[in-house]
Amino acid sequence: MKIGISGAKASFSEEAARKYTAQQDIKKYTLDYLISVENVLSALEQGTVDLGIFPIENSNGGIVIEAVHAMSKHLFTIKKIFEIDVHMNLMVKKGTTADKIKVITSHDQALKQCRMYLKRMWPKVKVKEYPDTAKAALDLAAGTLSASTAVIASRAAAKAYKLDIIEESIQDLKFNYTSFVVAERNTKQ
Repeated sequence: MKIGISGAKASFSEEAARKYTAQQDIKKYTLDYLISVENVLSALEQGTVDLGIFPIENSNGGIVIEAVHAMSKHLFTIKKIFEIDVHMNLMVKKGTTADKIKVITSHDQALKQCRMYLKRMWPKVKVKEYPDTAKAALDLAAGTLSASTAVIASRAAAKAYKLDIIEESIQDLKFNYTSFVVAERNTKQ
């Protein structure tokens, strides 16, 4: 089974996919890291993936706008909706200190989930949207993003890309759940 997810390696969508496969006792599968919901639903329609997993709503940040736009353009069937507890972490390249941070970047939804934290703790730092939390972490590690950039992403992303977490669980609400859709190809066309 090939599962397309809207995220890079170590994204929250990967975490959701691993939870789903464990719950469904699916042992043989591969993940296709498609970054965006649009890419996931396109791959599903084209038949290059068997399932698609992507976020639809967060208890704090609200609806995932990117998902709504992508869903309006594609035919698919919702197989399941489930949620995972999401913890946002602020991370930097190894050796970067807090006083060197000029920009904080992440997916729009992650920024929404941390908006009060960002206003309170980083009022003078520029905040920029990025296509994916884990892709931002990957690009910071690879040098695509400046070393003066901090990224909001999962603990798994910090570990995968060897970044330092300078603050954990920075989301505004202690309980921060994201609902994910498991989509399958619509065979009734």
